[in-house]
Amino acid sequence: MPMRAKDESPGHTGAEAADPTAVTDIPGGDRRSSANEASGDRSGAGVRDGGLPRRESASVRRSSGPLPTAKSARRYWTMIIVLSVASAGIALGILAWDNPMPITDPGFWLIAELRLTNLVVIAMVALCQSFGTVAFQTVTNNRIITPSIMGFESLYVAIQTSAMYFFGVTAIVELKGLVPFVVQLVLMVGLSLALYGWLLSGRHSSVALMLLIGVVIGGGLGSVATFMQRTLTPSEFDVLSARLFGSISNSDSSYLPVSIPLCVLACLGLYLCSSRLNVMALGRDMTSNLGLNYKGELLKVLFFVSILMAVSVSMIGPMVFLGFLVAMLAYQFADTYDHKRLFPMAALLGFVVLGGAYFVMKNIFYAEGFVSIIIEIGGGGAFLLVILRKGRL
Repeated sequence: MPMRAKDESPGHTGAEAADPTAVTDIPGGDRRSSANEASGDRSGAGVRDGGLPRRESASVRRSSGPLPTAKSARRYWTMIIVLSVASAGIALGILAWDNPMPITDPGFWLIAELRLTNLVVIAMVALCQSFGTVAFQTVTNNRIITPSIMGFESLYVAIQTSAMYFFGVTAIVELKGLVPFVVQLVLMVGLSLALYGWLLSGRHSSVALMLLIGVVIGGGLGSVATFMQRTLTPSEFDVLSARLFGSISNSDSSYLPVSIPLCVLACLGLYLCSSRLNVMALGRDMTSNLGLNYKGELLKVLFFVSILMAVSVSMIGPMVFLGFLVAMLAYQFADTYDHKRLFPMAALLGFVVLGGAYFVMKNIFYAEGFVSIIIEIGGGGAFLLVILRKGRL
């Protein structure tokens, strides 16, 4: 007599169907769990099909979030804590190293207050470079290039060299006030926005075309600046070189009332765009398919990036590889796509790298804070490493 299917048997009630662990009686004495039948037990199927039973591996709990496993979450927060402690140690070292007064003496804090300006500048430049580079690499879908490709450093060099060439050494001194600083910021941001608006507002707008034109403009400005530098006297060239070298000593406390609000607002704007940046990392077509205005979001992100880079370059001078080094380390240590977690990691790394380089150059080599020496060596080596690995991080 043919055996009827389980769902046709009269003894199969609704209560048994609702209970996945219920045991079903099958003629012939074979008793199996209905849950195993419903899920198609792999080991049992392997035996029935003539195969060997497979050993089930220990399951790892995963989720679809930015930190999919408990191990990745522990790794991320461990790195955040380690970098926070390192940042606090570097900040304390900058304030207290070689301070002749004991920490309980009021004179200690008077000396520390004089050093506080440099500490604020380091924190602000670290924020500008980290947030700006990570966001720029996301919207360009390239982890090798940096905002420097748009010619911010070349424009800064051209402005400083032109002032020296046309007005002499006194112009360099006069360019250290708040008004020249604001004019330089407006000029940098205005030219970058004009470039973005022109190249990204057309019918056939392209990020690649924008980057290529930025390289050409940067190269042209660099060539003009080099020509003017060759006509300077040795004393003028020496004074100019000090300004063109990335150094914390180039900053001025009078810049802070303008630069700090700009830095905070731009970083906050990028952080609030973290979810949109996660989508934009998928590419232009996918972003448009998901209902996001790609061109509008791109212009907004580039506007914030231009503000951050203009503030950073105007404060301490050109520093080509700082942003690349910080972003590369952030991708490695954070190991996530979520910009809400990438930005804090990159900011802490930027402070540790820049603050550590400043501490070493100022207190060990007595180089007056010329941090670009260590940054360019370390960042250039990391860049070559990434290139030799065919651009894969």
